[in-house]
Amino acid sequence: MKALVVCPDSMSGVLLAGPAVRAVAASADHVTVMCGPRGALAARLLPGVDDVLVREAPGAGDGPSAVDDADPNGLRGRLAEAAFDAALVLTPPEEGPPPAALPTRTAHLPRAGGDGRGGHAAEAALATAASLGFAPRHGDDGRLRVHPAPDTTDLTGNGPYVVLHPGTGAPVSARDAERAAEAVVLLADGGHRVVVTGGPEEKGLTRRVSGDTAVDLGGRTDLRTLSGVLRAADAVITGGTGPAHLAAAAGTPAVLLGDPEGPGGTAPDVLRVVRRLLARQD
Repeated sequence: MKALVVCPDSMSGVLLAGPAVRAVAASADHVTVMCGPRGALAARLLPGVDDVLVREAPGAGDGPSAVDDADPNGLRGRLAEAAFDAALVLTPPEEGPPPAALPTRTAHLPRAGGDGRGGHAAEAALATAASLGFAPRHGDDGRLRVHPAPDTTDLTGNGPYVVLHPGTGAPVSARDAERAAEAVVLLADGGHRVVVTGGPEEKGLTRRVSGDTAVDLGGRTDLRTLSGVLRAADAVITGGTGPAHLAAAAGTPAVLLGDPEGPGGTAPDVLRVVRRLLARQD
């Protein structure tokens, strides 16, 4: 059986769909994940995925998608040629209806996540997969998971460390960068070696946060090597949901930061997290 899983257009959305993808793979001979360009790299890290189709998310522009560039027949032609036997659509409502290219016989399938009813997206996706007859393999605990990561000691150096990923996917204020840099010093003073990570566009931020204290890996990792860096860490402190979910998939405890001065004032900031971490050591 050939199965298609349509995932949200984000790294987090794809990683959260991972347990449902494995459930589909337990019954299917071939599993294709279709997602937007922001989630494609994460999709290639998921166990059970044989192929990835990239589609533009709604509102991403009028130009051709990455699939259209690679295939003159476009996404619709590739889906028709694949002749899937089943499809699981996990895109949330804010991403619009299932892609128009989906065959009519599969476009009506249930959707999971983003419906405002609460619950964890990974659990909701698994429940929807189960409603279509896709059950996880015996012994699958339903946790987030990625393929085994490479050894990244050449990047991080030897010895235990804590990862601080200060980026949030949005511009980081000077105040937040300053607090992250202060957190690095606190961790180092508490006996922790610190590795600071970030994407190519965040090299200025990671350089500022690392200072002369931390290992600066800004712009030096792709998603697979970042997974290796996170896997070997003792803990991950991050401002972005994507790295937090990647850390969870790699099996490392992670704290997702937020704005402590935002609505409710309950989200932890980096200094509060670091002080609590250090207090537990005493």
